[in-house]
Amino acid sequence: MTLDAIRTICSVLADVTEDIKWGNDLCFSIGGKMFCVASLDKSPVSLSFKTTDEKFEDLIERNGFHPAPYVAKYKWVYVDDISMISKKEMVLFISESYQLVKK
Repeated sequence: MTLDAIRTICSVLADVTEDIKWGNDLCFSIGGKMFCVASLDKSPVSLSFKTTDEKFEDLIERNGFHPAPYVAKYKWVYVDDISMISKKEMVLFISESYQLVKK
């Protein structure tokens, strides 16, 4: 998986905006609220996204998945390396985060 793959997944979702925050994070938002953040200056590329209360605990038990700094209380997950995620999972994670934030 690459940053371009993340962009492609996010670009098909309605009304998504993309910008750079904090100098090195590619952020995707809906209605001005972020739902997906990817690192621009890290190799491997990392990814953060929002998930449900139910899935949060299970996800952070996976190798390379952690509570996201500063936003874990809102059930955001940080993944060290996006190559650990299949395309199918990435679509699921990003789409679910989009739906949760869009509400």
